[in-house]
Amino acid sequence: MKTVFYIAFLFICKSLFAQVPVNANEREDEAIYQKVDALISEMTLEEKVGQMTNISLMAIAEGDFWNKRDTVILDTAKMRDLLGNFHVGSVQNLGTYPFSPREWRQNIEIIQDYVKSQTRLKIPVLYAIDAVHGANYSAGSTLFPHQLGMAATWSRDLVEKGAAITSYEIRASGIPMNYAPVLDVCKQPLWGRIFETFGEDTYLTSQLGLATIKGAQGDNQSNPYSSFVCLKHFLAYGAPTNGKDRSPVNLSYRKLRQDYLPPFRAAIDAGALAIMISSAAINGIPSHADEYLITKLLKQELGFRGFTISDWEDVSNLVKTHQVAATEKEAVMLAVNAGLDMCMEPYDASFASDLIELVNEGAVKTSRIDDAVRRILYVKFKIGLFDTIQTDSDLYMDYGSPAFAESSYNAAAESITLLKNTNSQLPLGKNEKVLVTGVASNSLNYLNGAWSRTWSGVDTTFNEWEKETILEAIQNTIGRENSIYAQGTSYDSDVNTKQAIEKAAQADRIIICLGEIPATEKPSDIDALDFPNAQINLVKQLAATGKPITLVLVEARPRIIREIEPLAESILMAYLPGNEGGRAIADVLYGVINPSGKLPITYPKYNNSLWAYDHTRADERDKGFGYDAFDPQYAFGFGLSYTDFAYSDLKISNDTLFSDDSLFVSVKVTNIGSREGKEIVQLYSADQFASIVPTVKQLRRFEKINLQPAETKTVQFSLHPKDLAFVNAKNEWITEPGAFTLMIDTLEVQFLYQESSPKIENLPETMTKRRKKK
Repeated sequence: MKTVFYIAFLFICKSLFAQVPVNANEREDEAIYQKVDALISEMTLEEKVGQMTNISLMAIAEGDFWNKRDTVILDTAKMRDLLGNFHVGSVQNLGTYPFSPREWRQNIEIIQDYVKSQTRLKIPVLYAIDAVHGANYSAGSTLFPHQLGMAATWSRDLVEKGAAITSYEIRASGIPMNYAPVLDVCKQPLWGRIFETFGEDTYLTSQLGLATIKGAQGDNQSNPYSSFVCLKHFLAYGAPTNGKDRSPVNLSYRKLRQDYLPPFRAAIDAGALAIMISSAAINGIPSHADEYLITKLLKQELGFRGFTISDWEDVSNLVKTHQVAATEKEAVMLAVNAGLDMCMEPYDASFASDLIELVNEGAVKTSRIDDAVRRILYVKFKIGLFDTIQTDSDLYMDYGSPAFAESSYNAAAESITLLKNTNSQLPLGKNEKVLVTGVASNSLNYLNGAWSRTWSGVDTTFNEWEKETILEAIQNTIGRENSIYAQGTSYDSDVNTKQAIEKAAQADRIIICLGEIPATEKPSDIDALDFPNAQINLVKQLAATGKPITLVLVEARPRIIREIEPLAESILMAYLPGNEGGRAIADVLYGVINPSGKLPITYPKYNNSLWAYDHTRADERDKGFGYDAFDPQYAFGFGLSYTDFAYSDLKISNDTLFSDDSLFVSVKVTNIGSREGKEIVQLYSADQFASIVPTVKQLRRFEKINLQPAETKTVQFSLHPKDLAFVNAKNEWITEPGAFTLMIDTLEVQFLYQESSPKIENLPETMTKRRKKK
């Protein structure tokens, strides 16, 4: 009941907030800035620089930094040094195990009490965490699908609700700031962190980013259930040229603006107050040392008023990795002068020492320090950190509740994407005997991936054993007597493939769950998207038995299945579905859930043909001089259902769109199958001719609808001239006059765009109103 009340309360507050006049927000900000400026006027240089310093919790804990431990005790001497002498203003993340909410609160309260009692200005510490698919570093919290899976739902509502629950559960631990969402558009499927993104499309990423912010920050960032987001990673971190993490990006500034910047622009306009800078170098300039990127583009052009923070040790990496600074001190100078406001230097306060020297030497201006501190303190006041620094545990009785788990299940169920279903093999019958095999078939860790209780996600110690693996969920669905199990392989070697083949003789069907070891950042680097031979051979040898095969792909990124795809009658893409993923997969397999997920990425067929859907016609030119070279395994936006949908009557409100008008688009969708289902209606546009080579199509709008058998719904969209814009050779956004094509499913319609509508004077009022409705 309390959960229902909380969700209802949250949405009522949002509705009320939408009615607050802008000048009220401006008055609030003016009052905050008065407090900020008054506080800055009292601060010493050392106190200011301390606010710009972010350390890990382990830097103030007893023992060596990387010691594995089962309890954390804060070290008074280390706190005196870092929080007292260096005035550190921000702490993040944890050690080698997940804290309970109570342990989180106790440690954070010790930190805040120390600052309150032992420092001159008593400025509260800002605590932050990586909660990227739920409050993943808090024991017993709700784990959602990772972002790529959430994107596969194409549901703003599910993403918003997931973000609201994540916010609730990190606030239950006393943590106000979340290093999420990842707004990196990723068109490079080799990148090991693509599972942390919303996929390859700019518009989809922007929309789901906005839903995340709405769910996390709510109407008021100082309320006890809201957290504030830190967008990651500015800019184009998800576009490494070689596909490896933290490696260089080589893209034109036109492409950066057009494809990678819009999600950040939209999020800033929606109230995001913190941004993490990318670890990569763009066109030879490390992002952490790029004044154009951080100051001119982000702060000045986009009007970002919050603060920027480095990623882990990335100021030091200007020396160690990028080699643009000879010393740590020079690296600090480059980063701060470029516009970096807070440095995540997890081990110590060396950043602060270097920065104090740089200011005293005149290498960094005091005005730059004041600007950074002003941004940080603004956020601390804005989120109410000065007012309430302790957490009332009684407010969070729904932490880890069944209702929250059900929200995770719903997200997982709607993310699962049916890629193949020959002769309607799925859903399966419950009376058939099945062999369940594969490395991901009986592992919660494979379902959850990295950032799950620990950074790597491979430690089984902290799994919630009441949660079901795929095998356990199937057994609970059809009974143990109808399920047979053999692991088959590990990730890359044989375990008991021979035994699996022998057991297949007892089964009517085979379910093979392929997967990859949980990993993120550098440990996630791979050289090719192929599955290891052991897993491929398992499929081939089981296919030789003649039993029908269902593949379940538990993947952080799209792995090549070209050789084994023909051997399977049905294929499910499960992404990394979280703790409720086993149950959701079983329910899709056995028809409790009708799958409705759609790919938020292009699923490649070949390692050397890694294209996104929004490529150009020239990319499609084949060796026979036709246009059939684009041949992915599965297209962006693809996904089957257990029912069928028919599209008809694609209409537009006018055959000409003027620069001061809107174009209204409608289409009818009918469920022509025998069961209820959800369909994602996707509207694309194509510029027939342009001054810059146009893409073959671009996603412009989408809506998810539910249809009963034989039910028809009319879906309507509106388009504005700015929706058709692109970045020209001068790096300017423009919408060029000309012909466009709109596409929904297999339907198409054309229209013209003109700069301005004809000037019509002295029309009767009724005619004027009629024209405005076009």
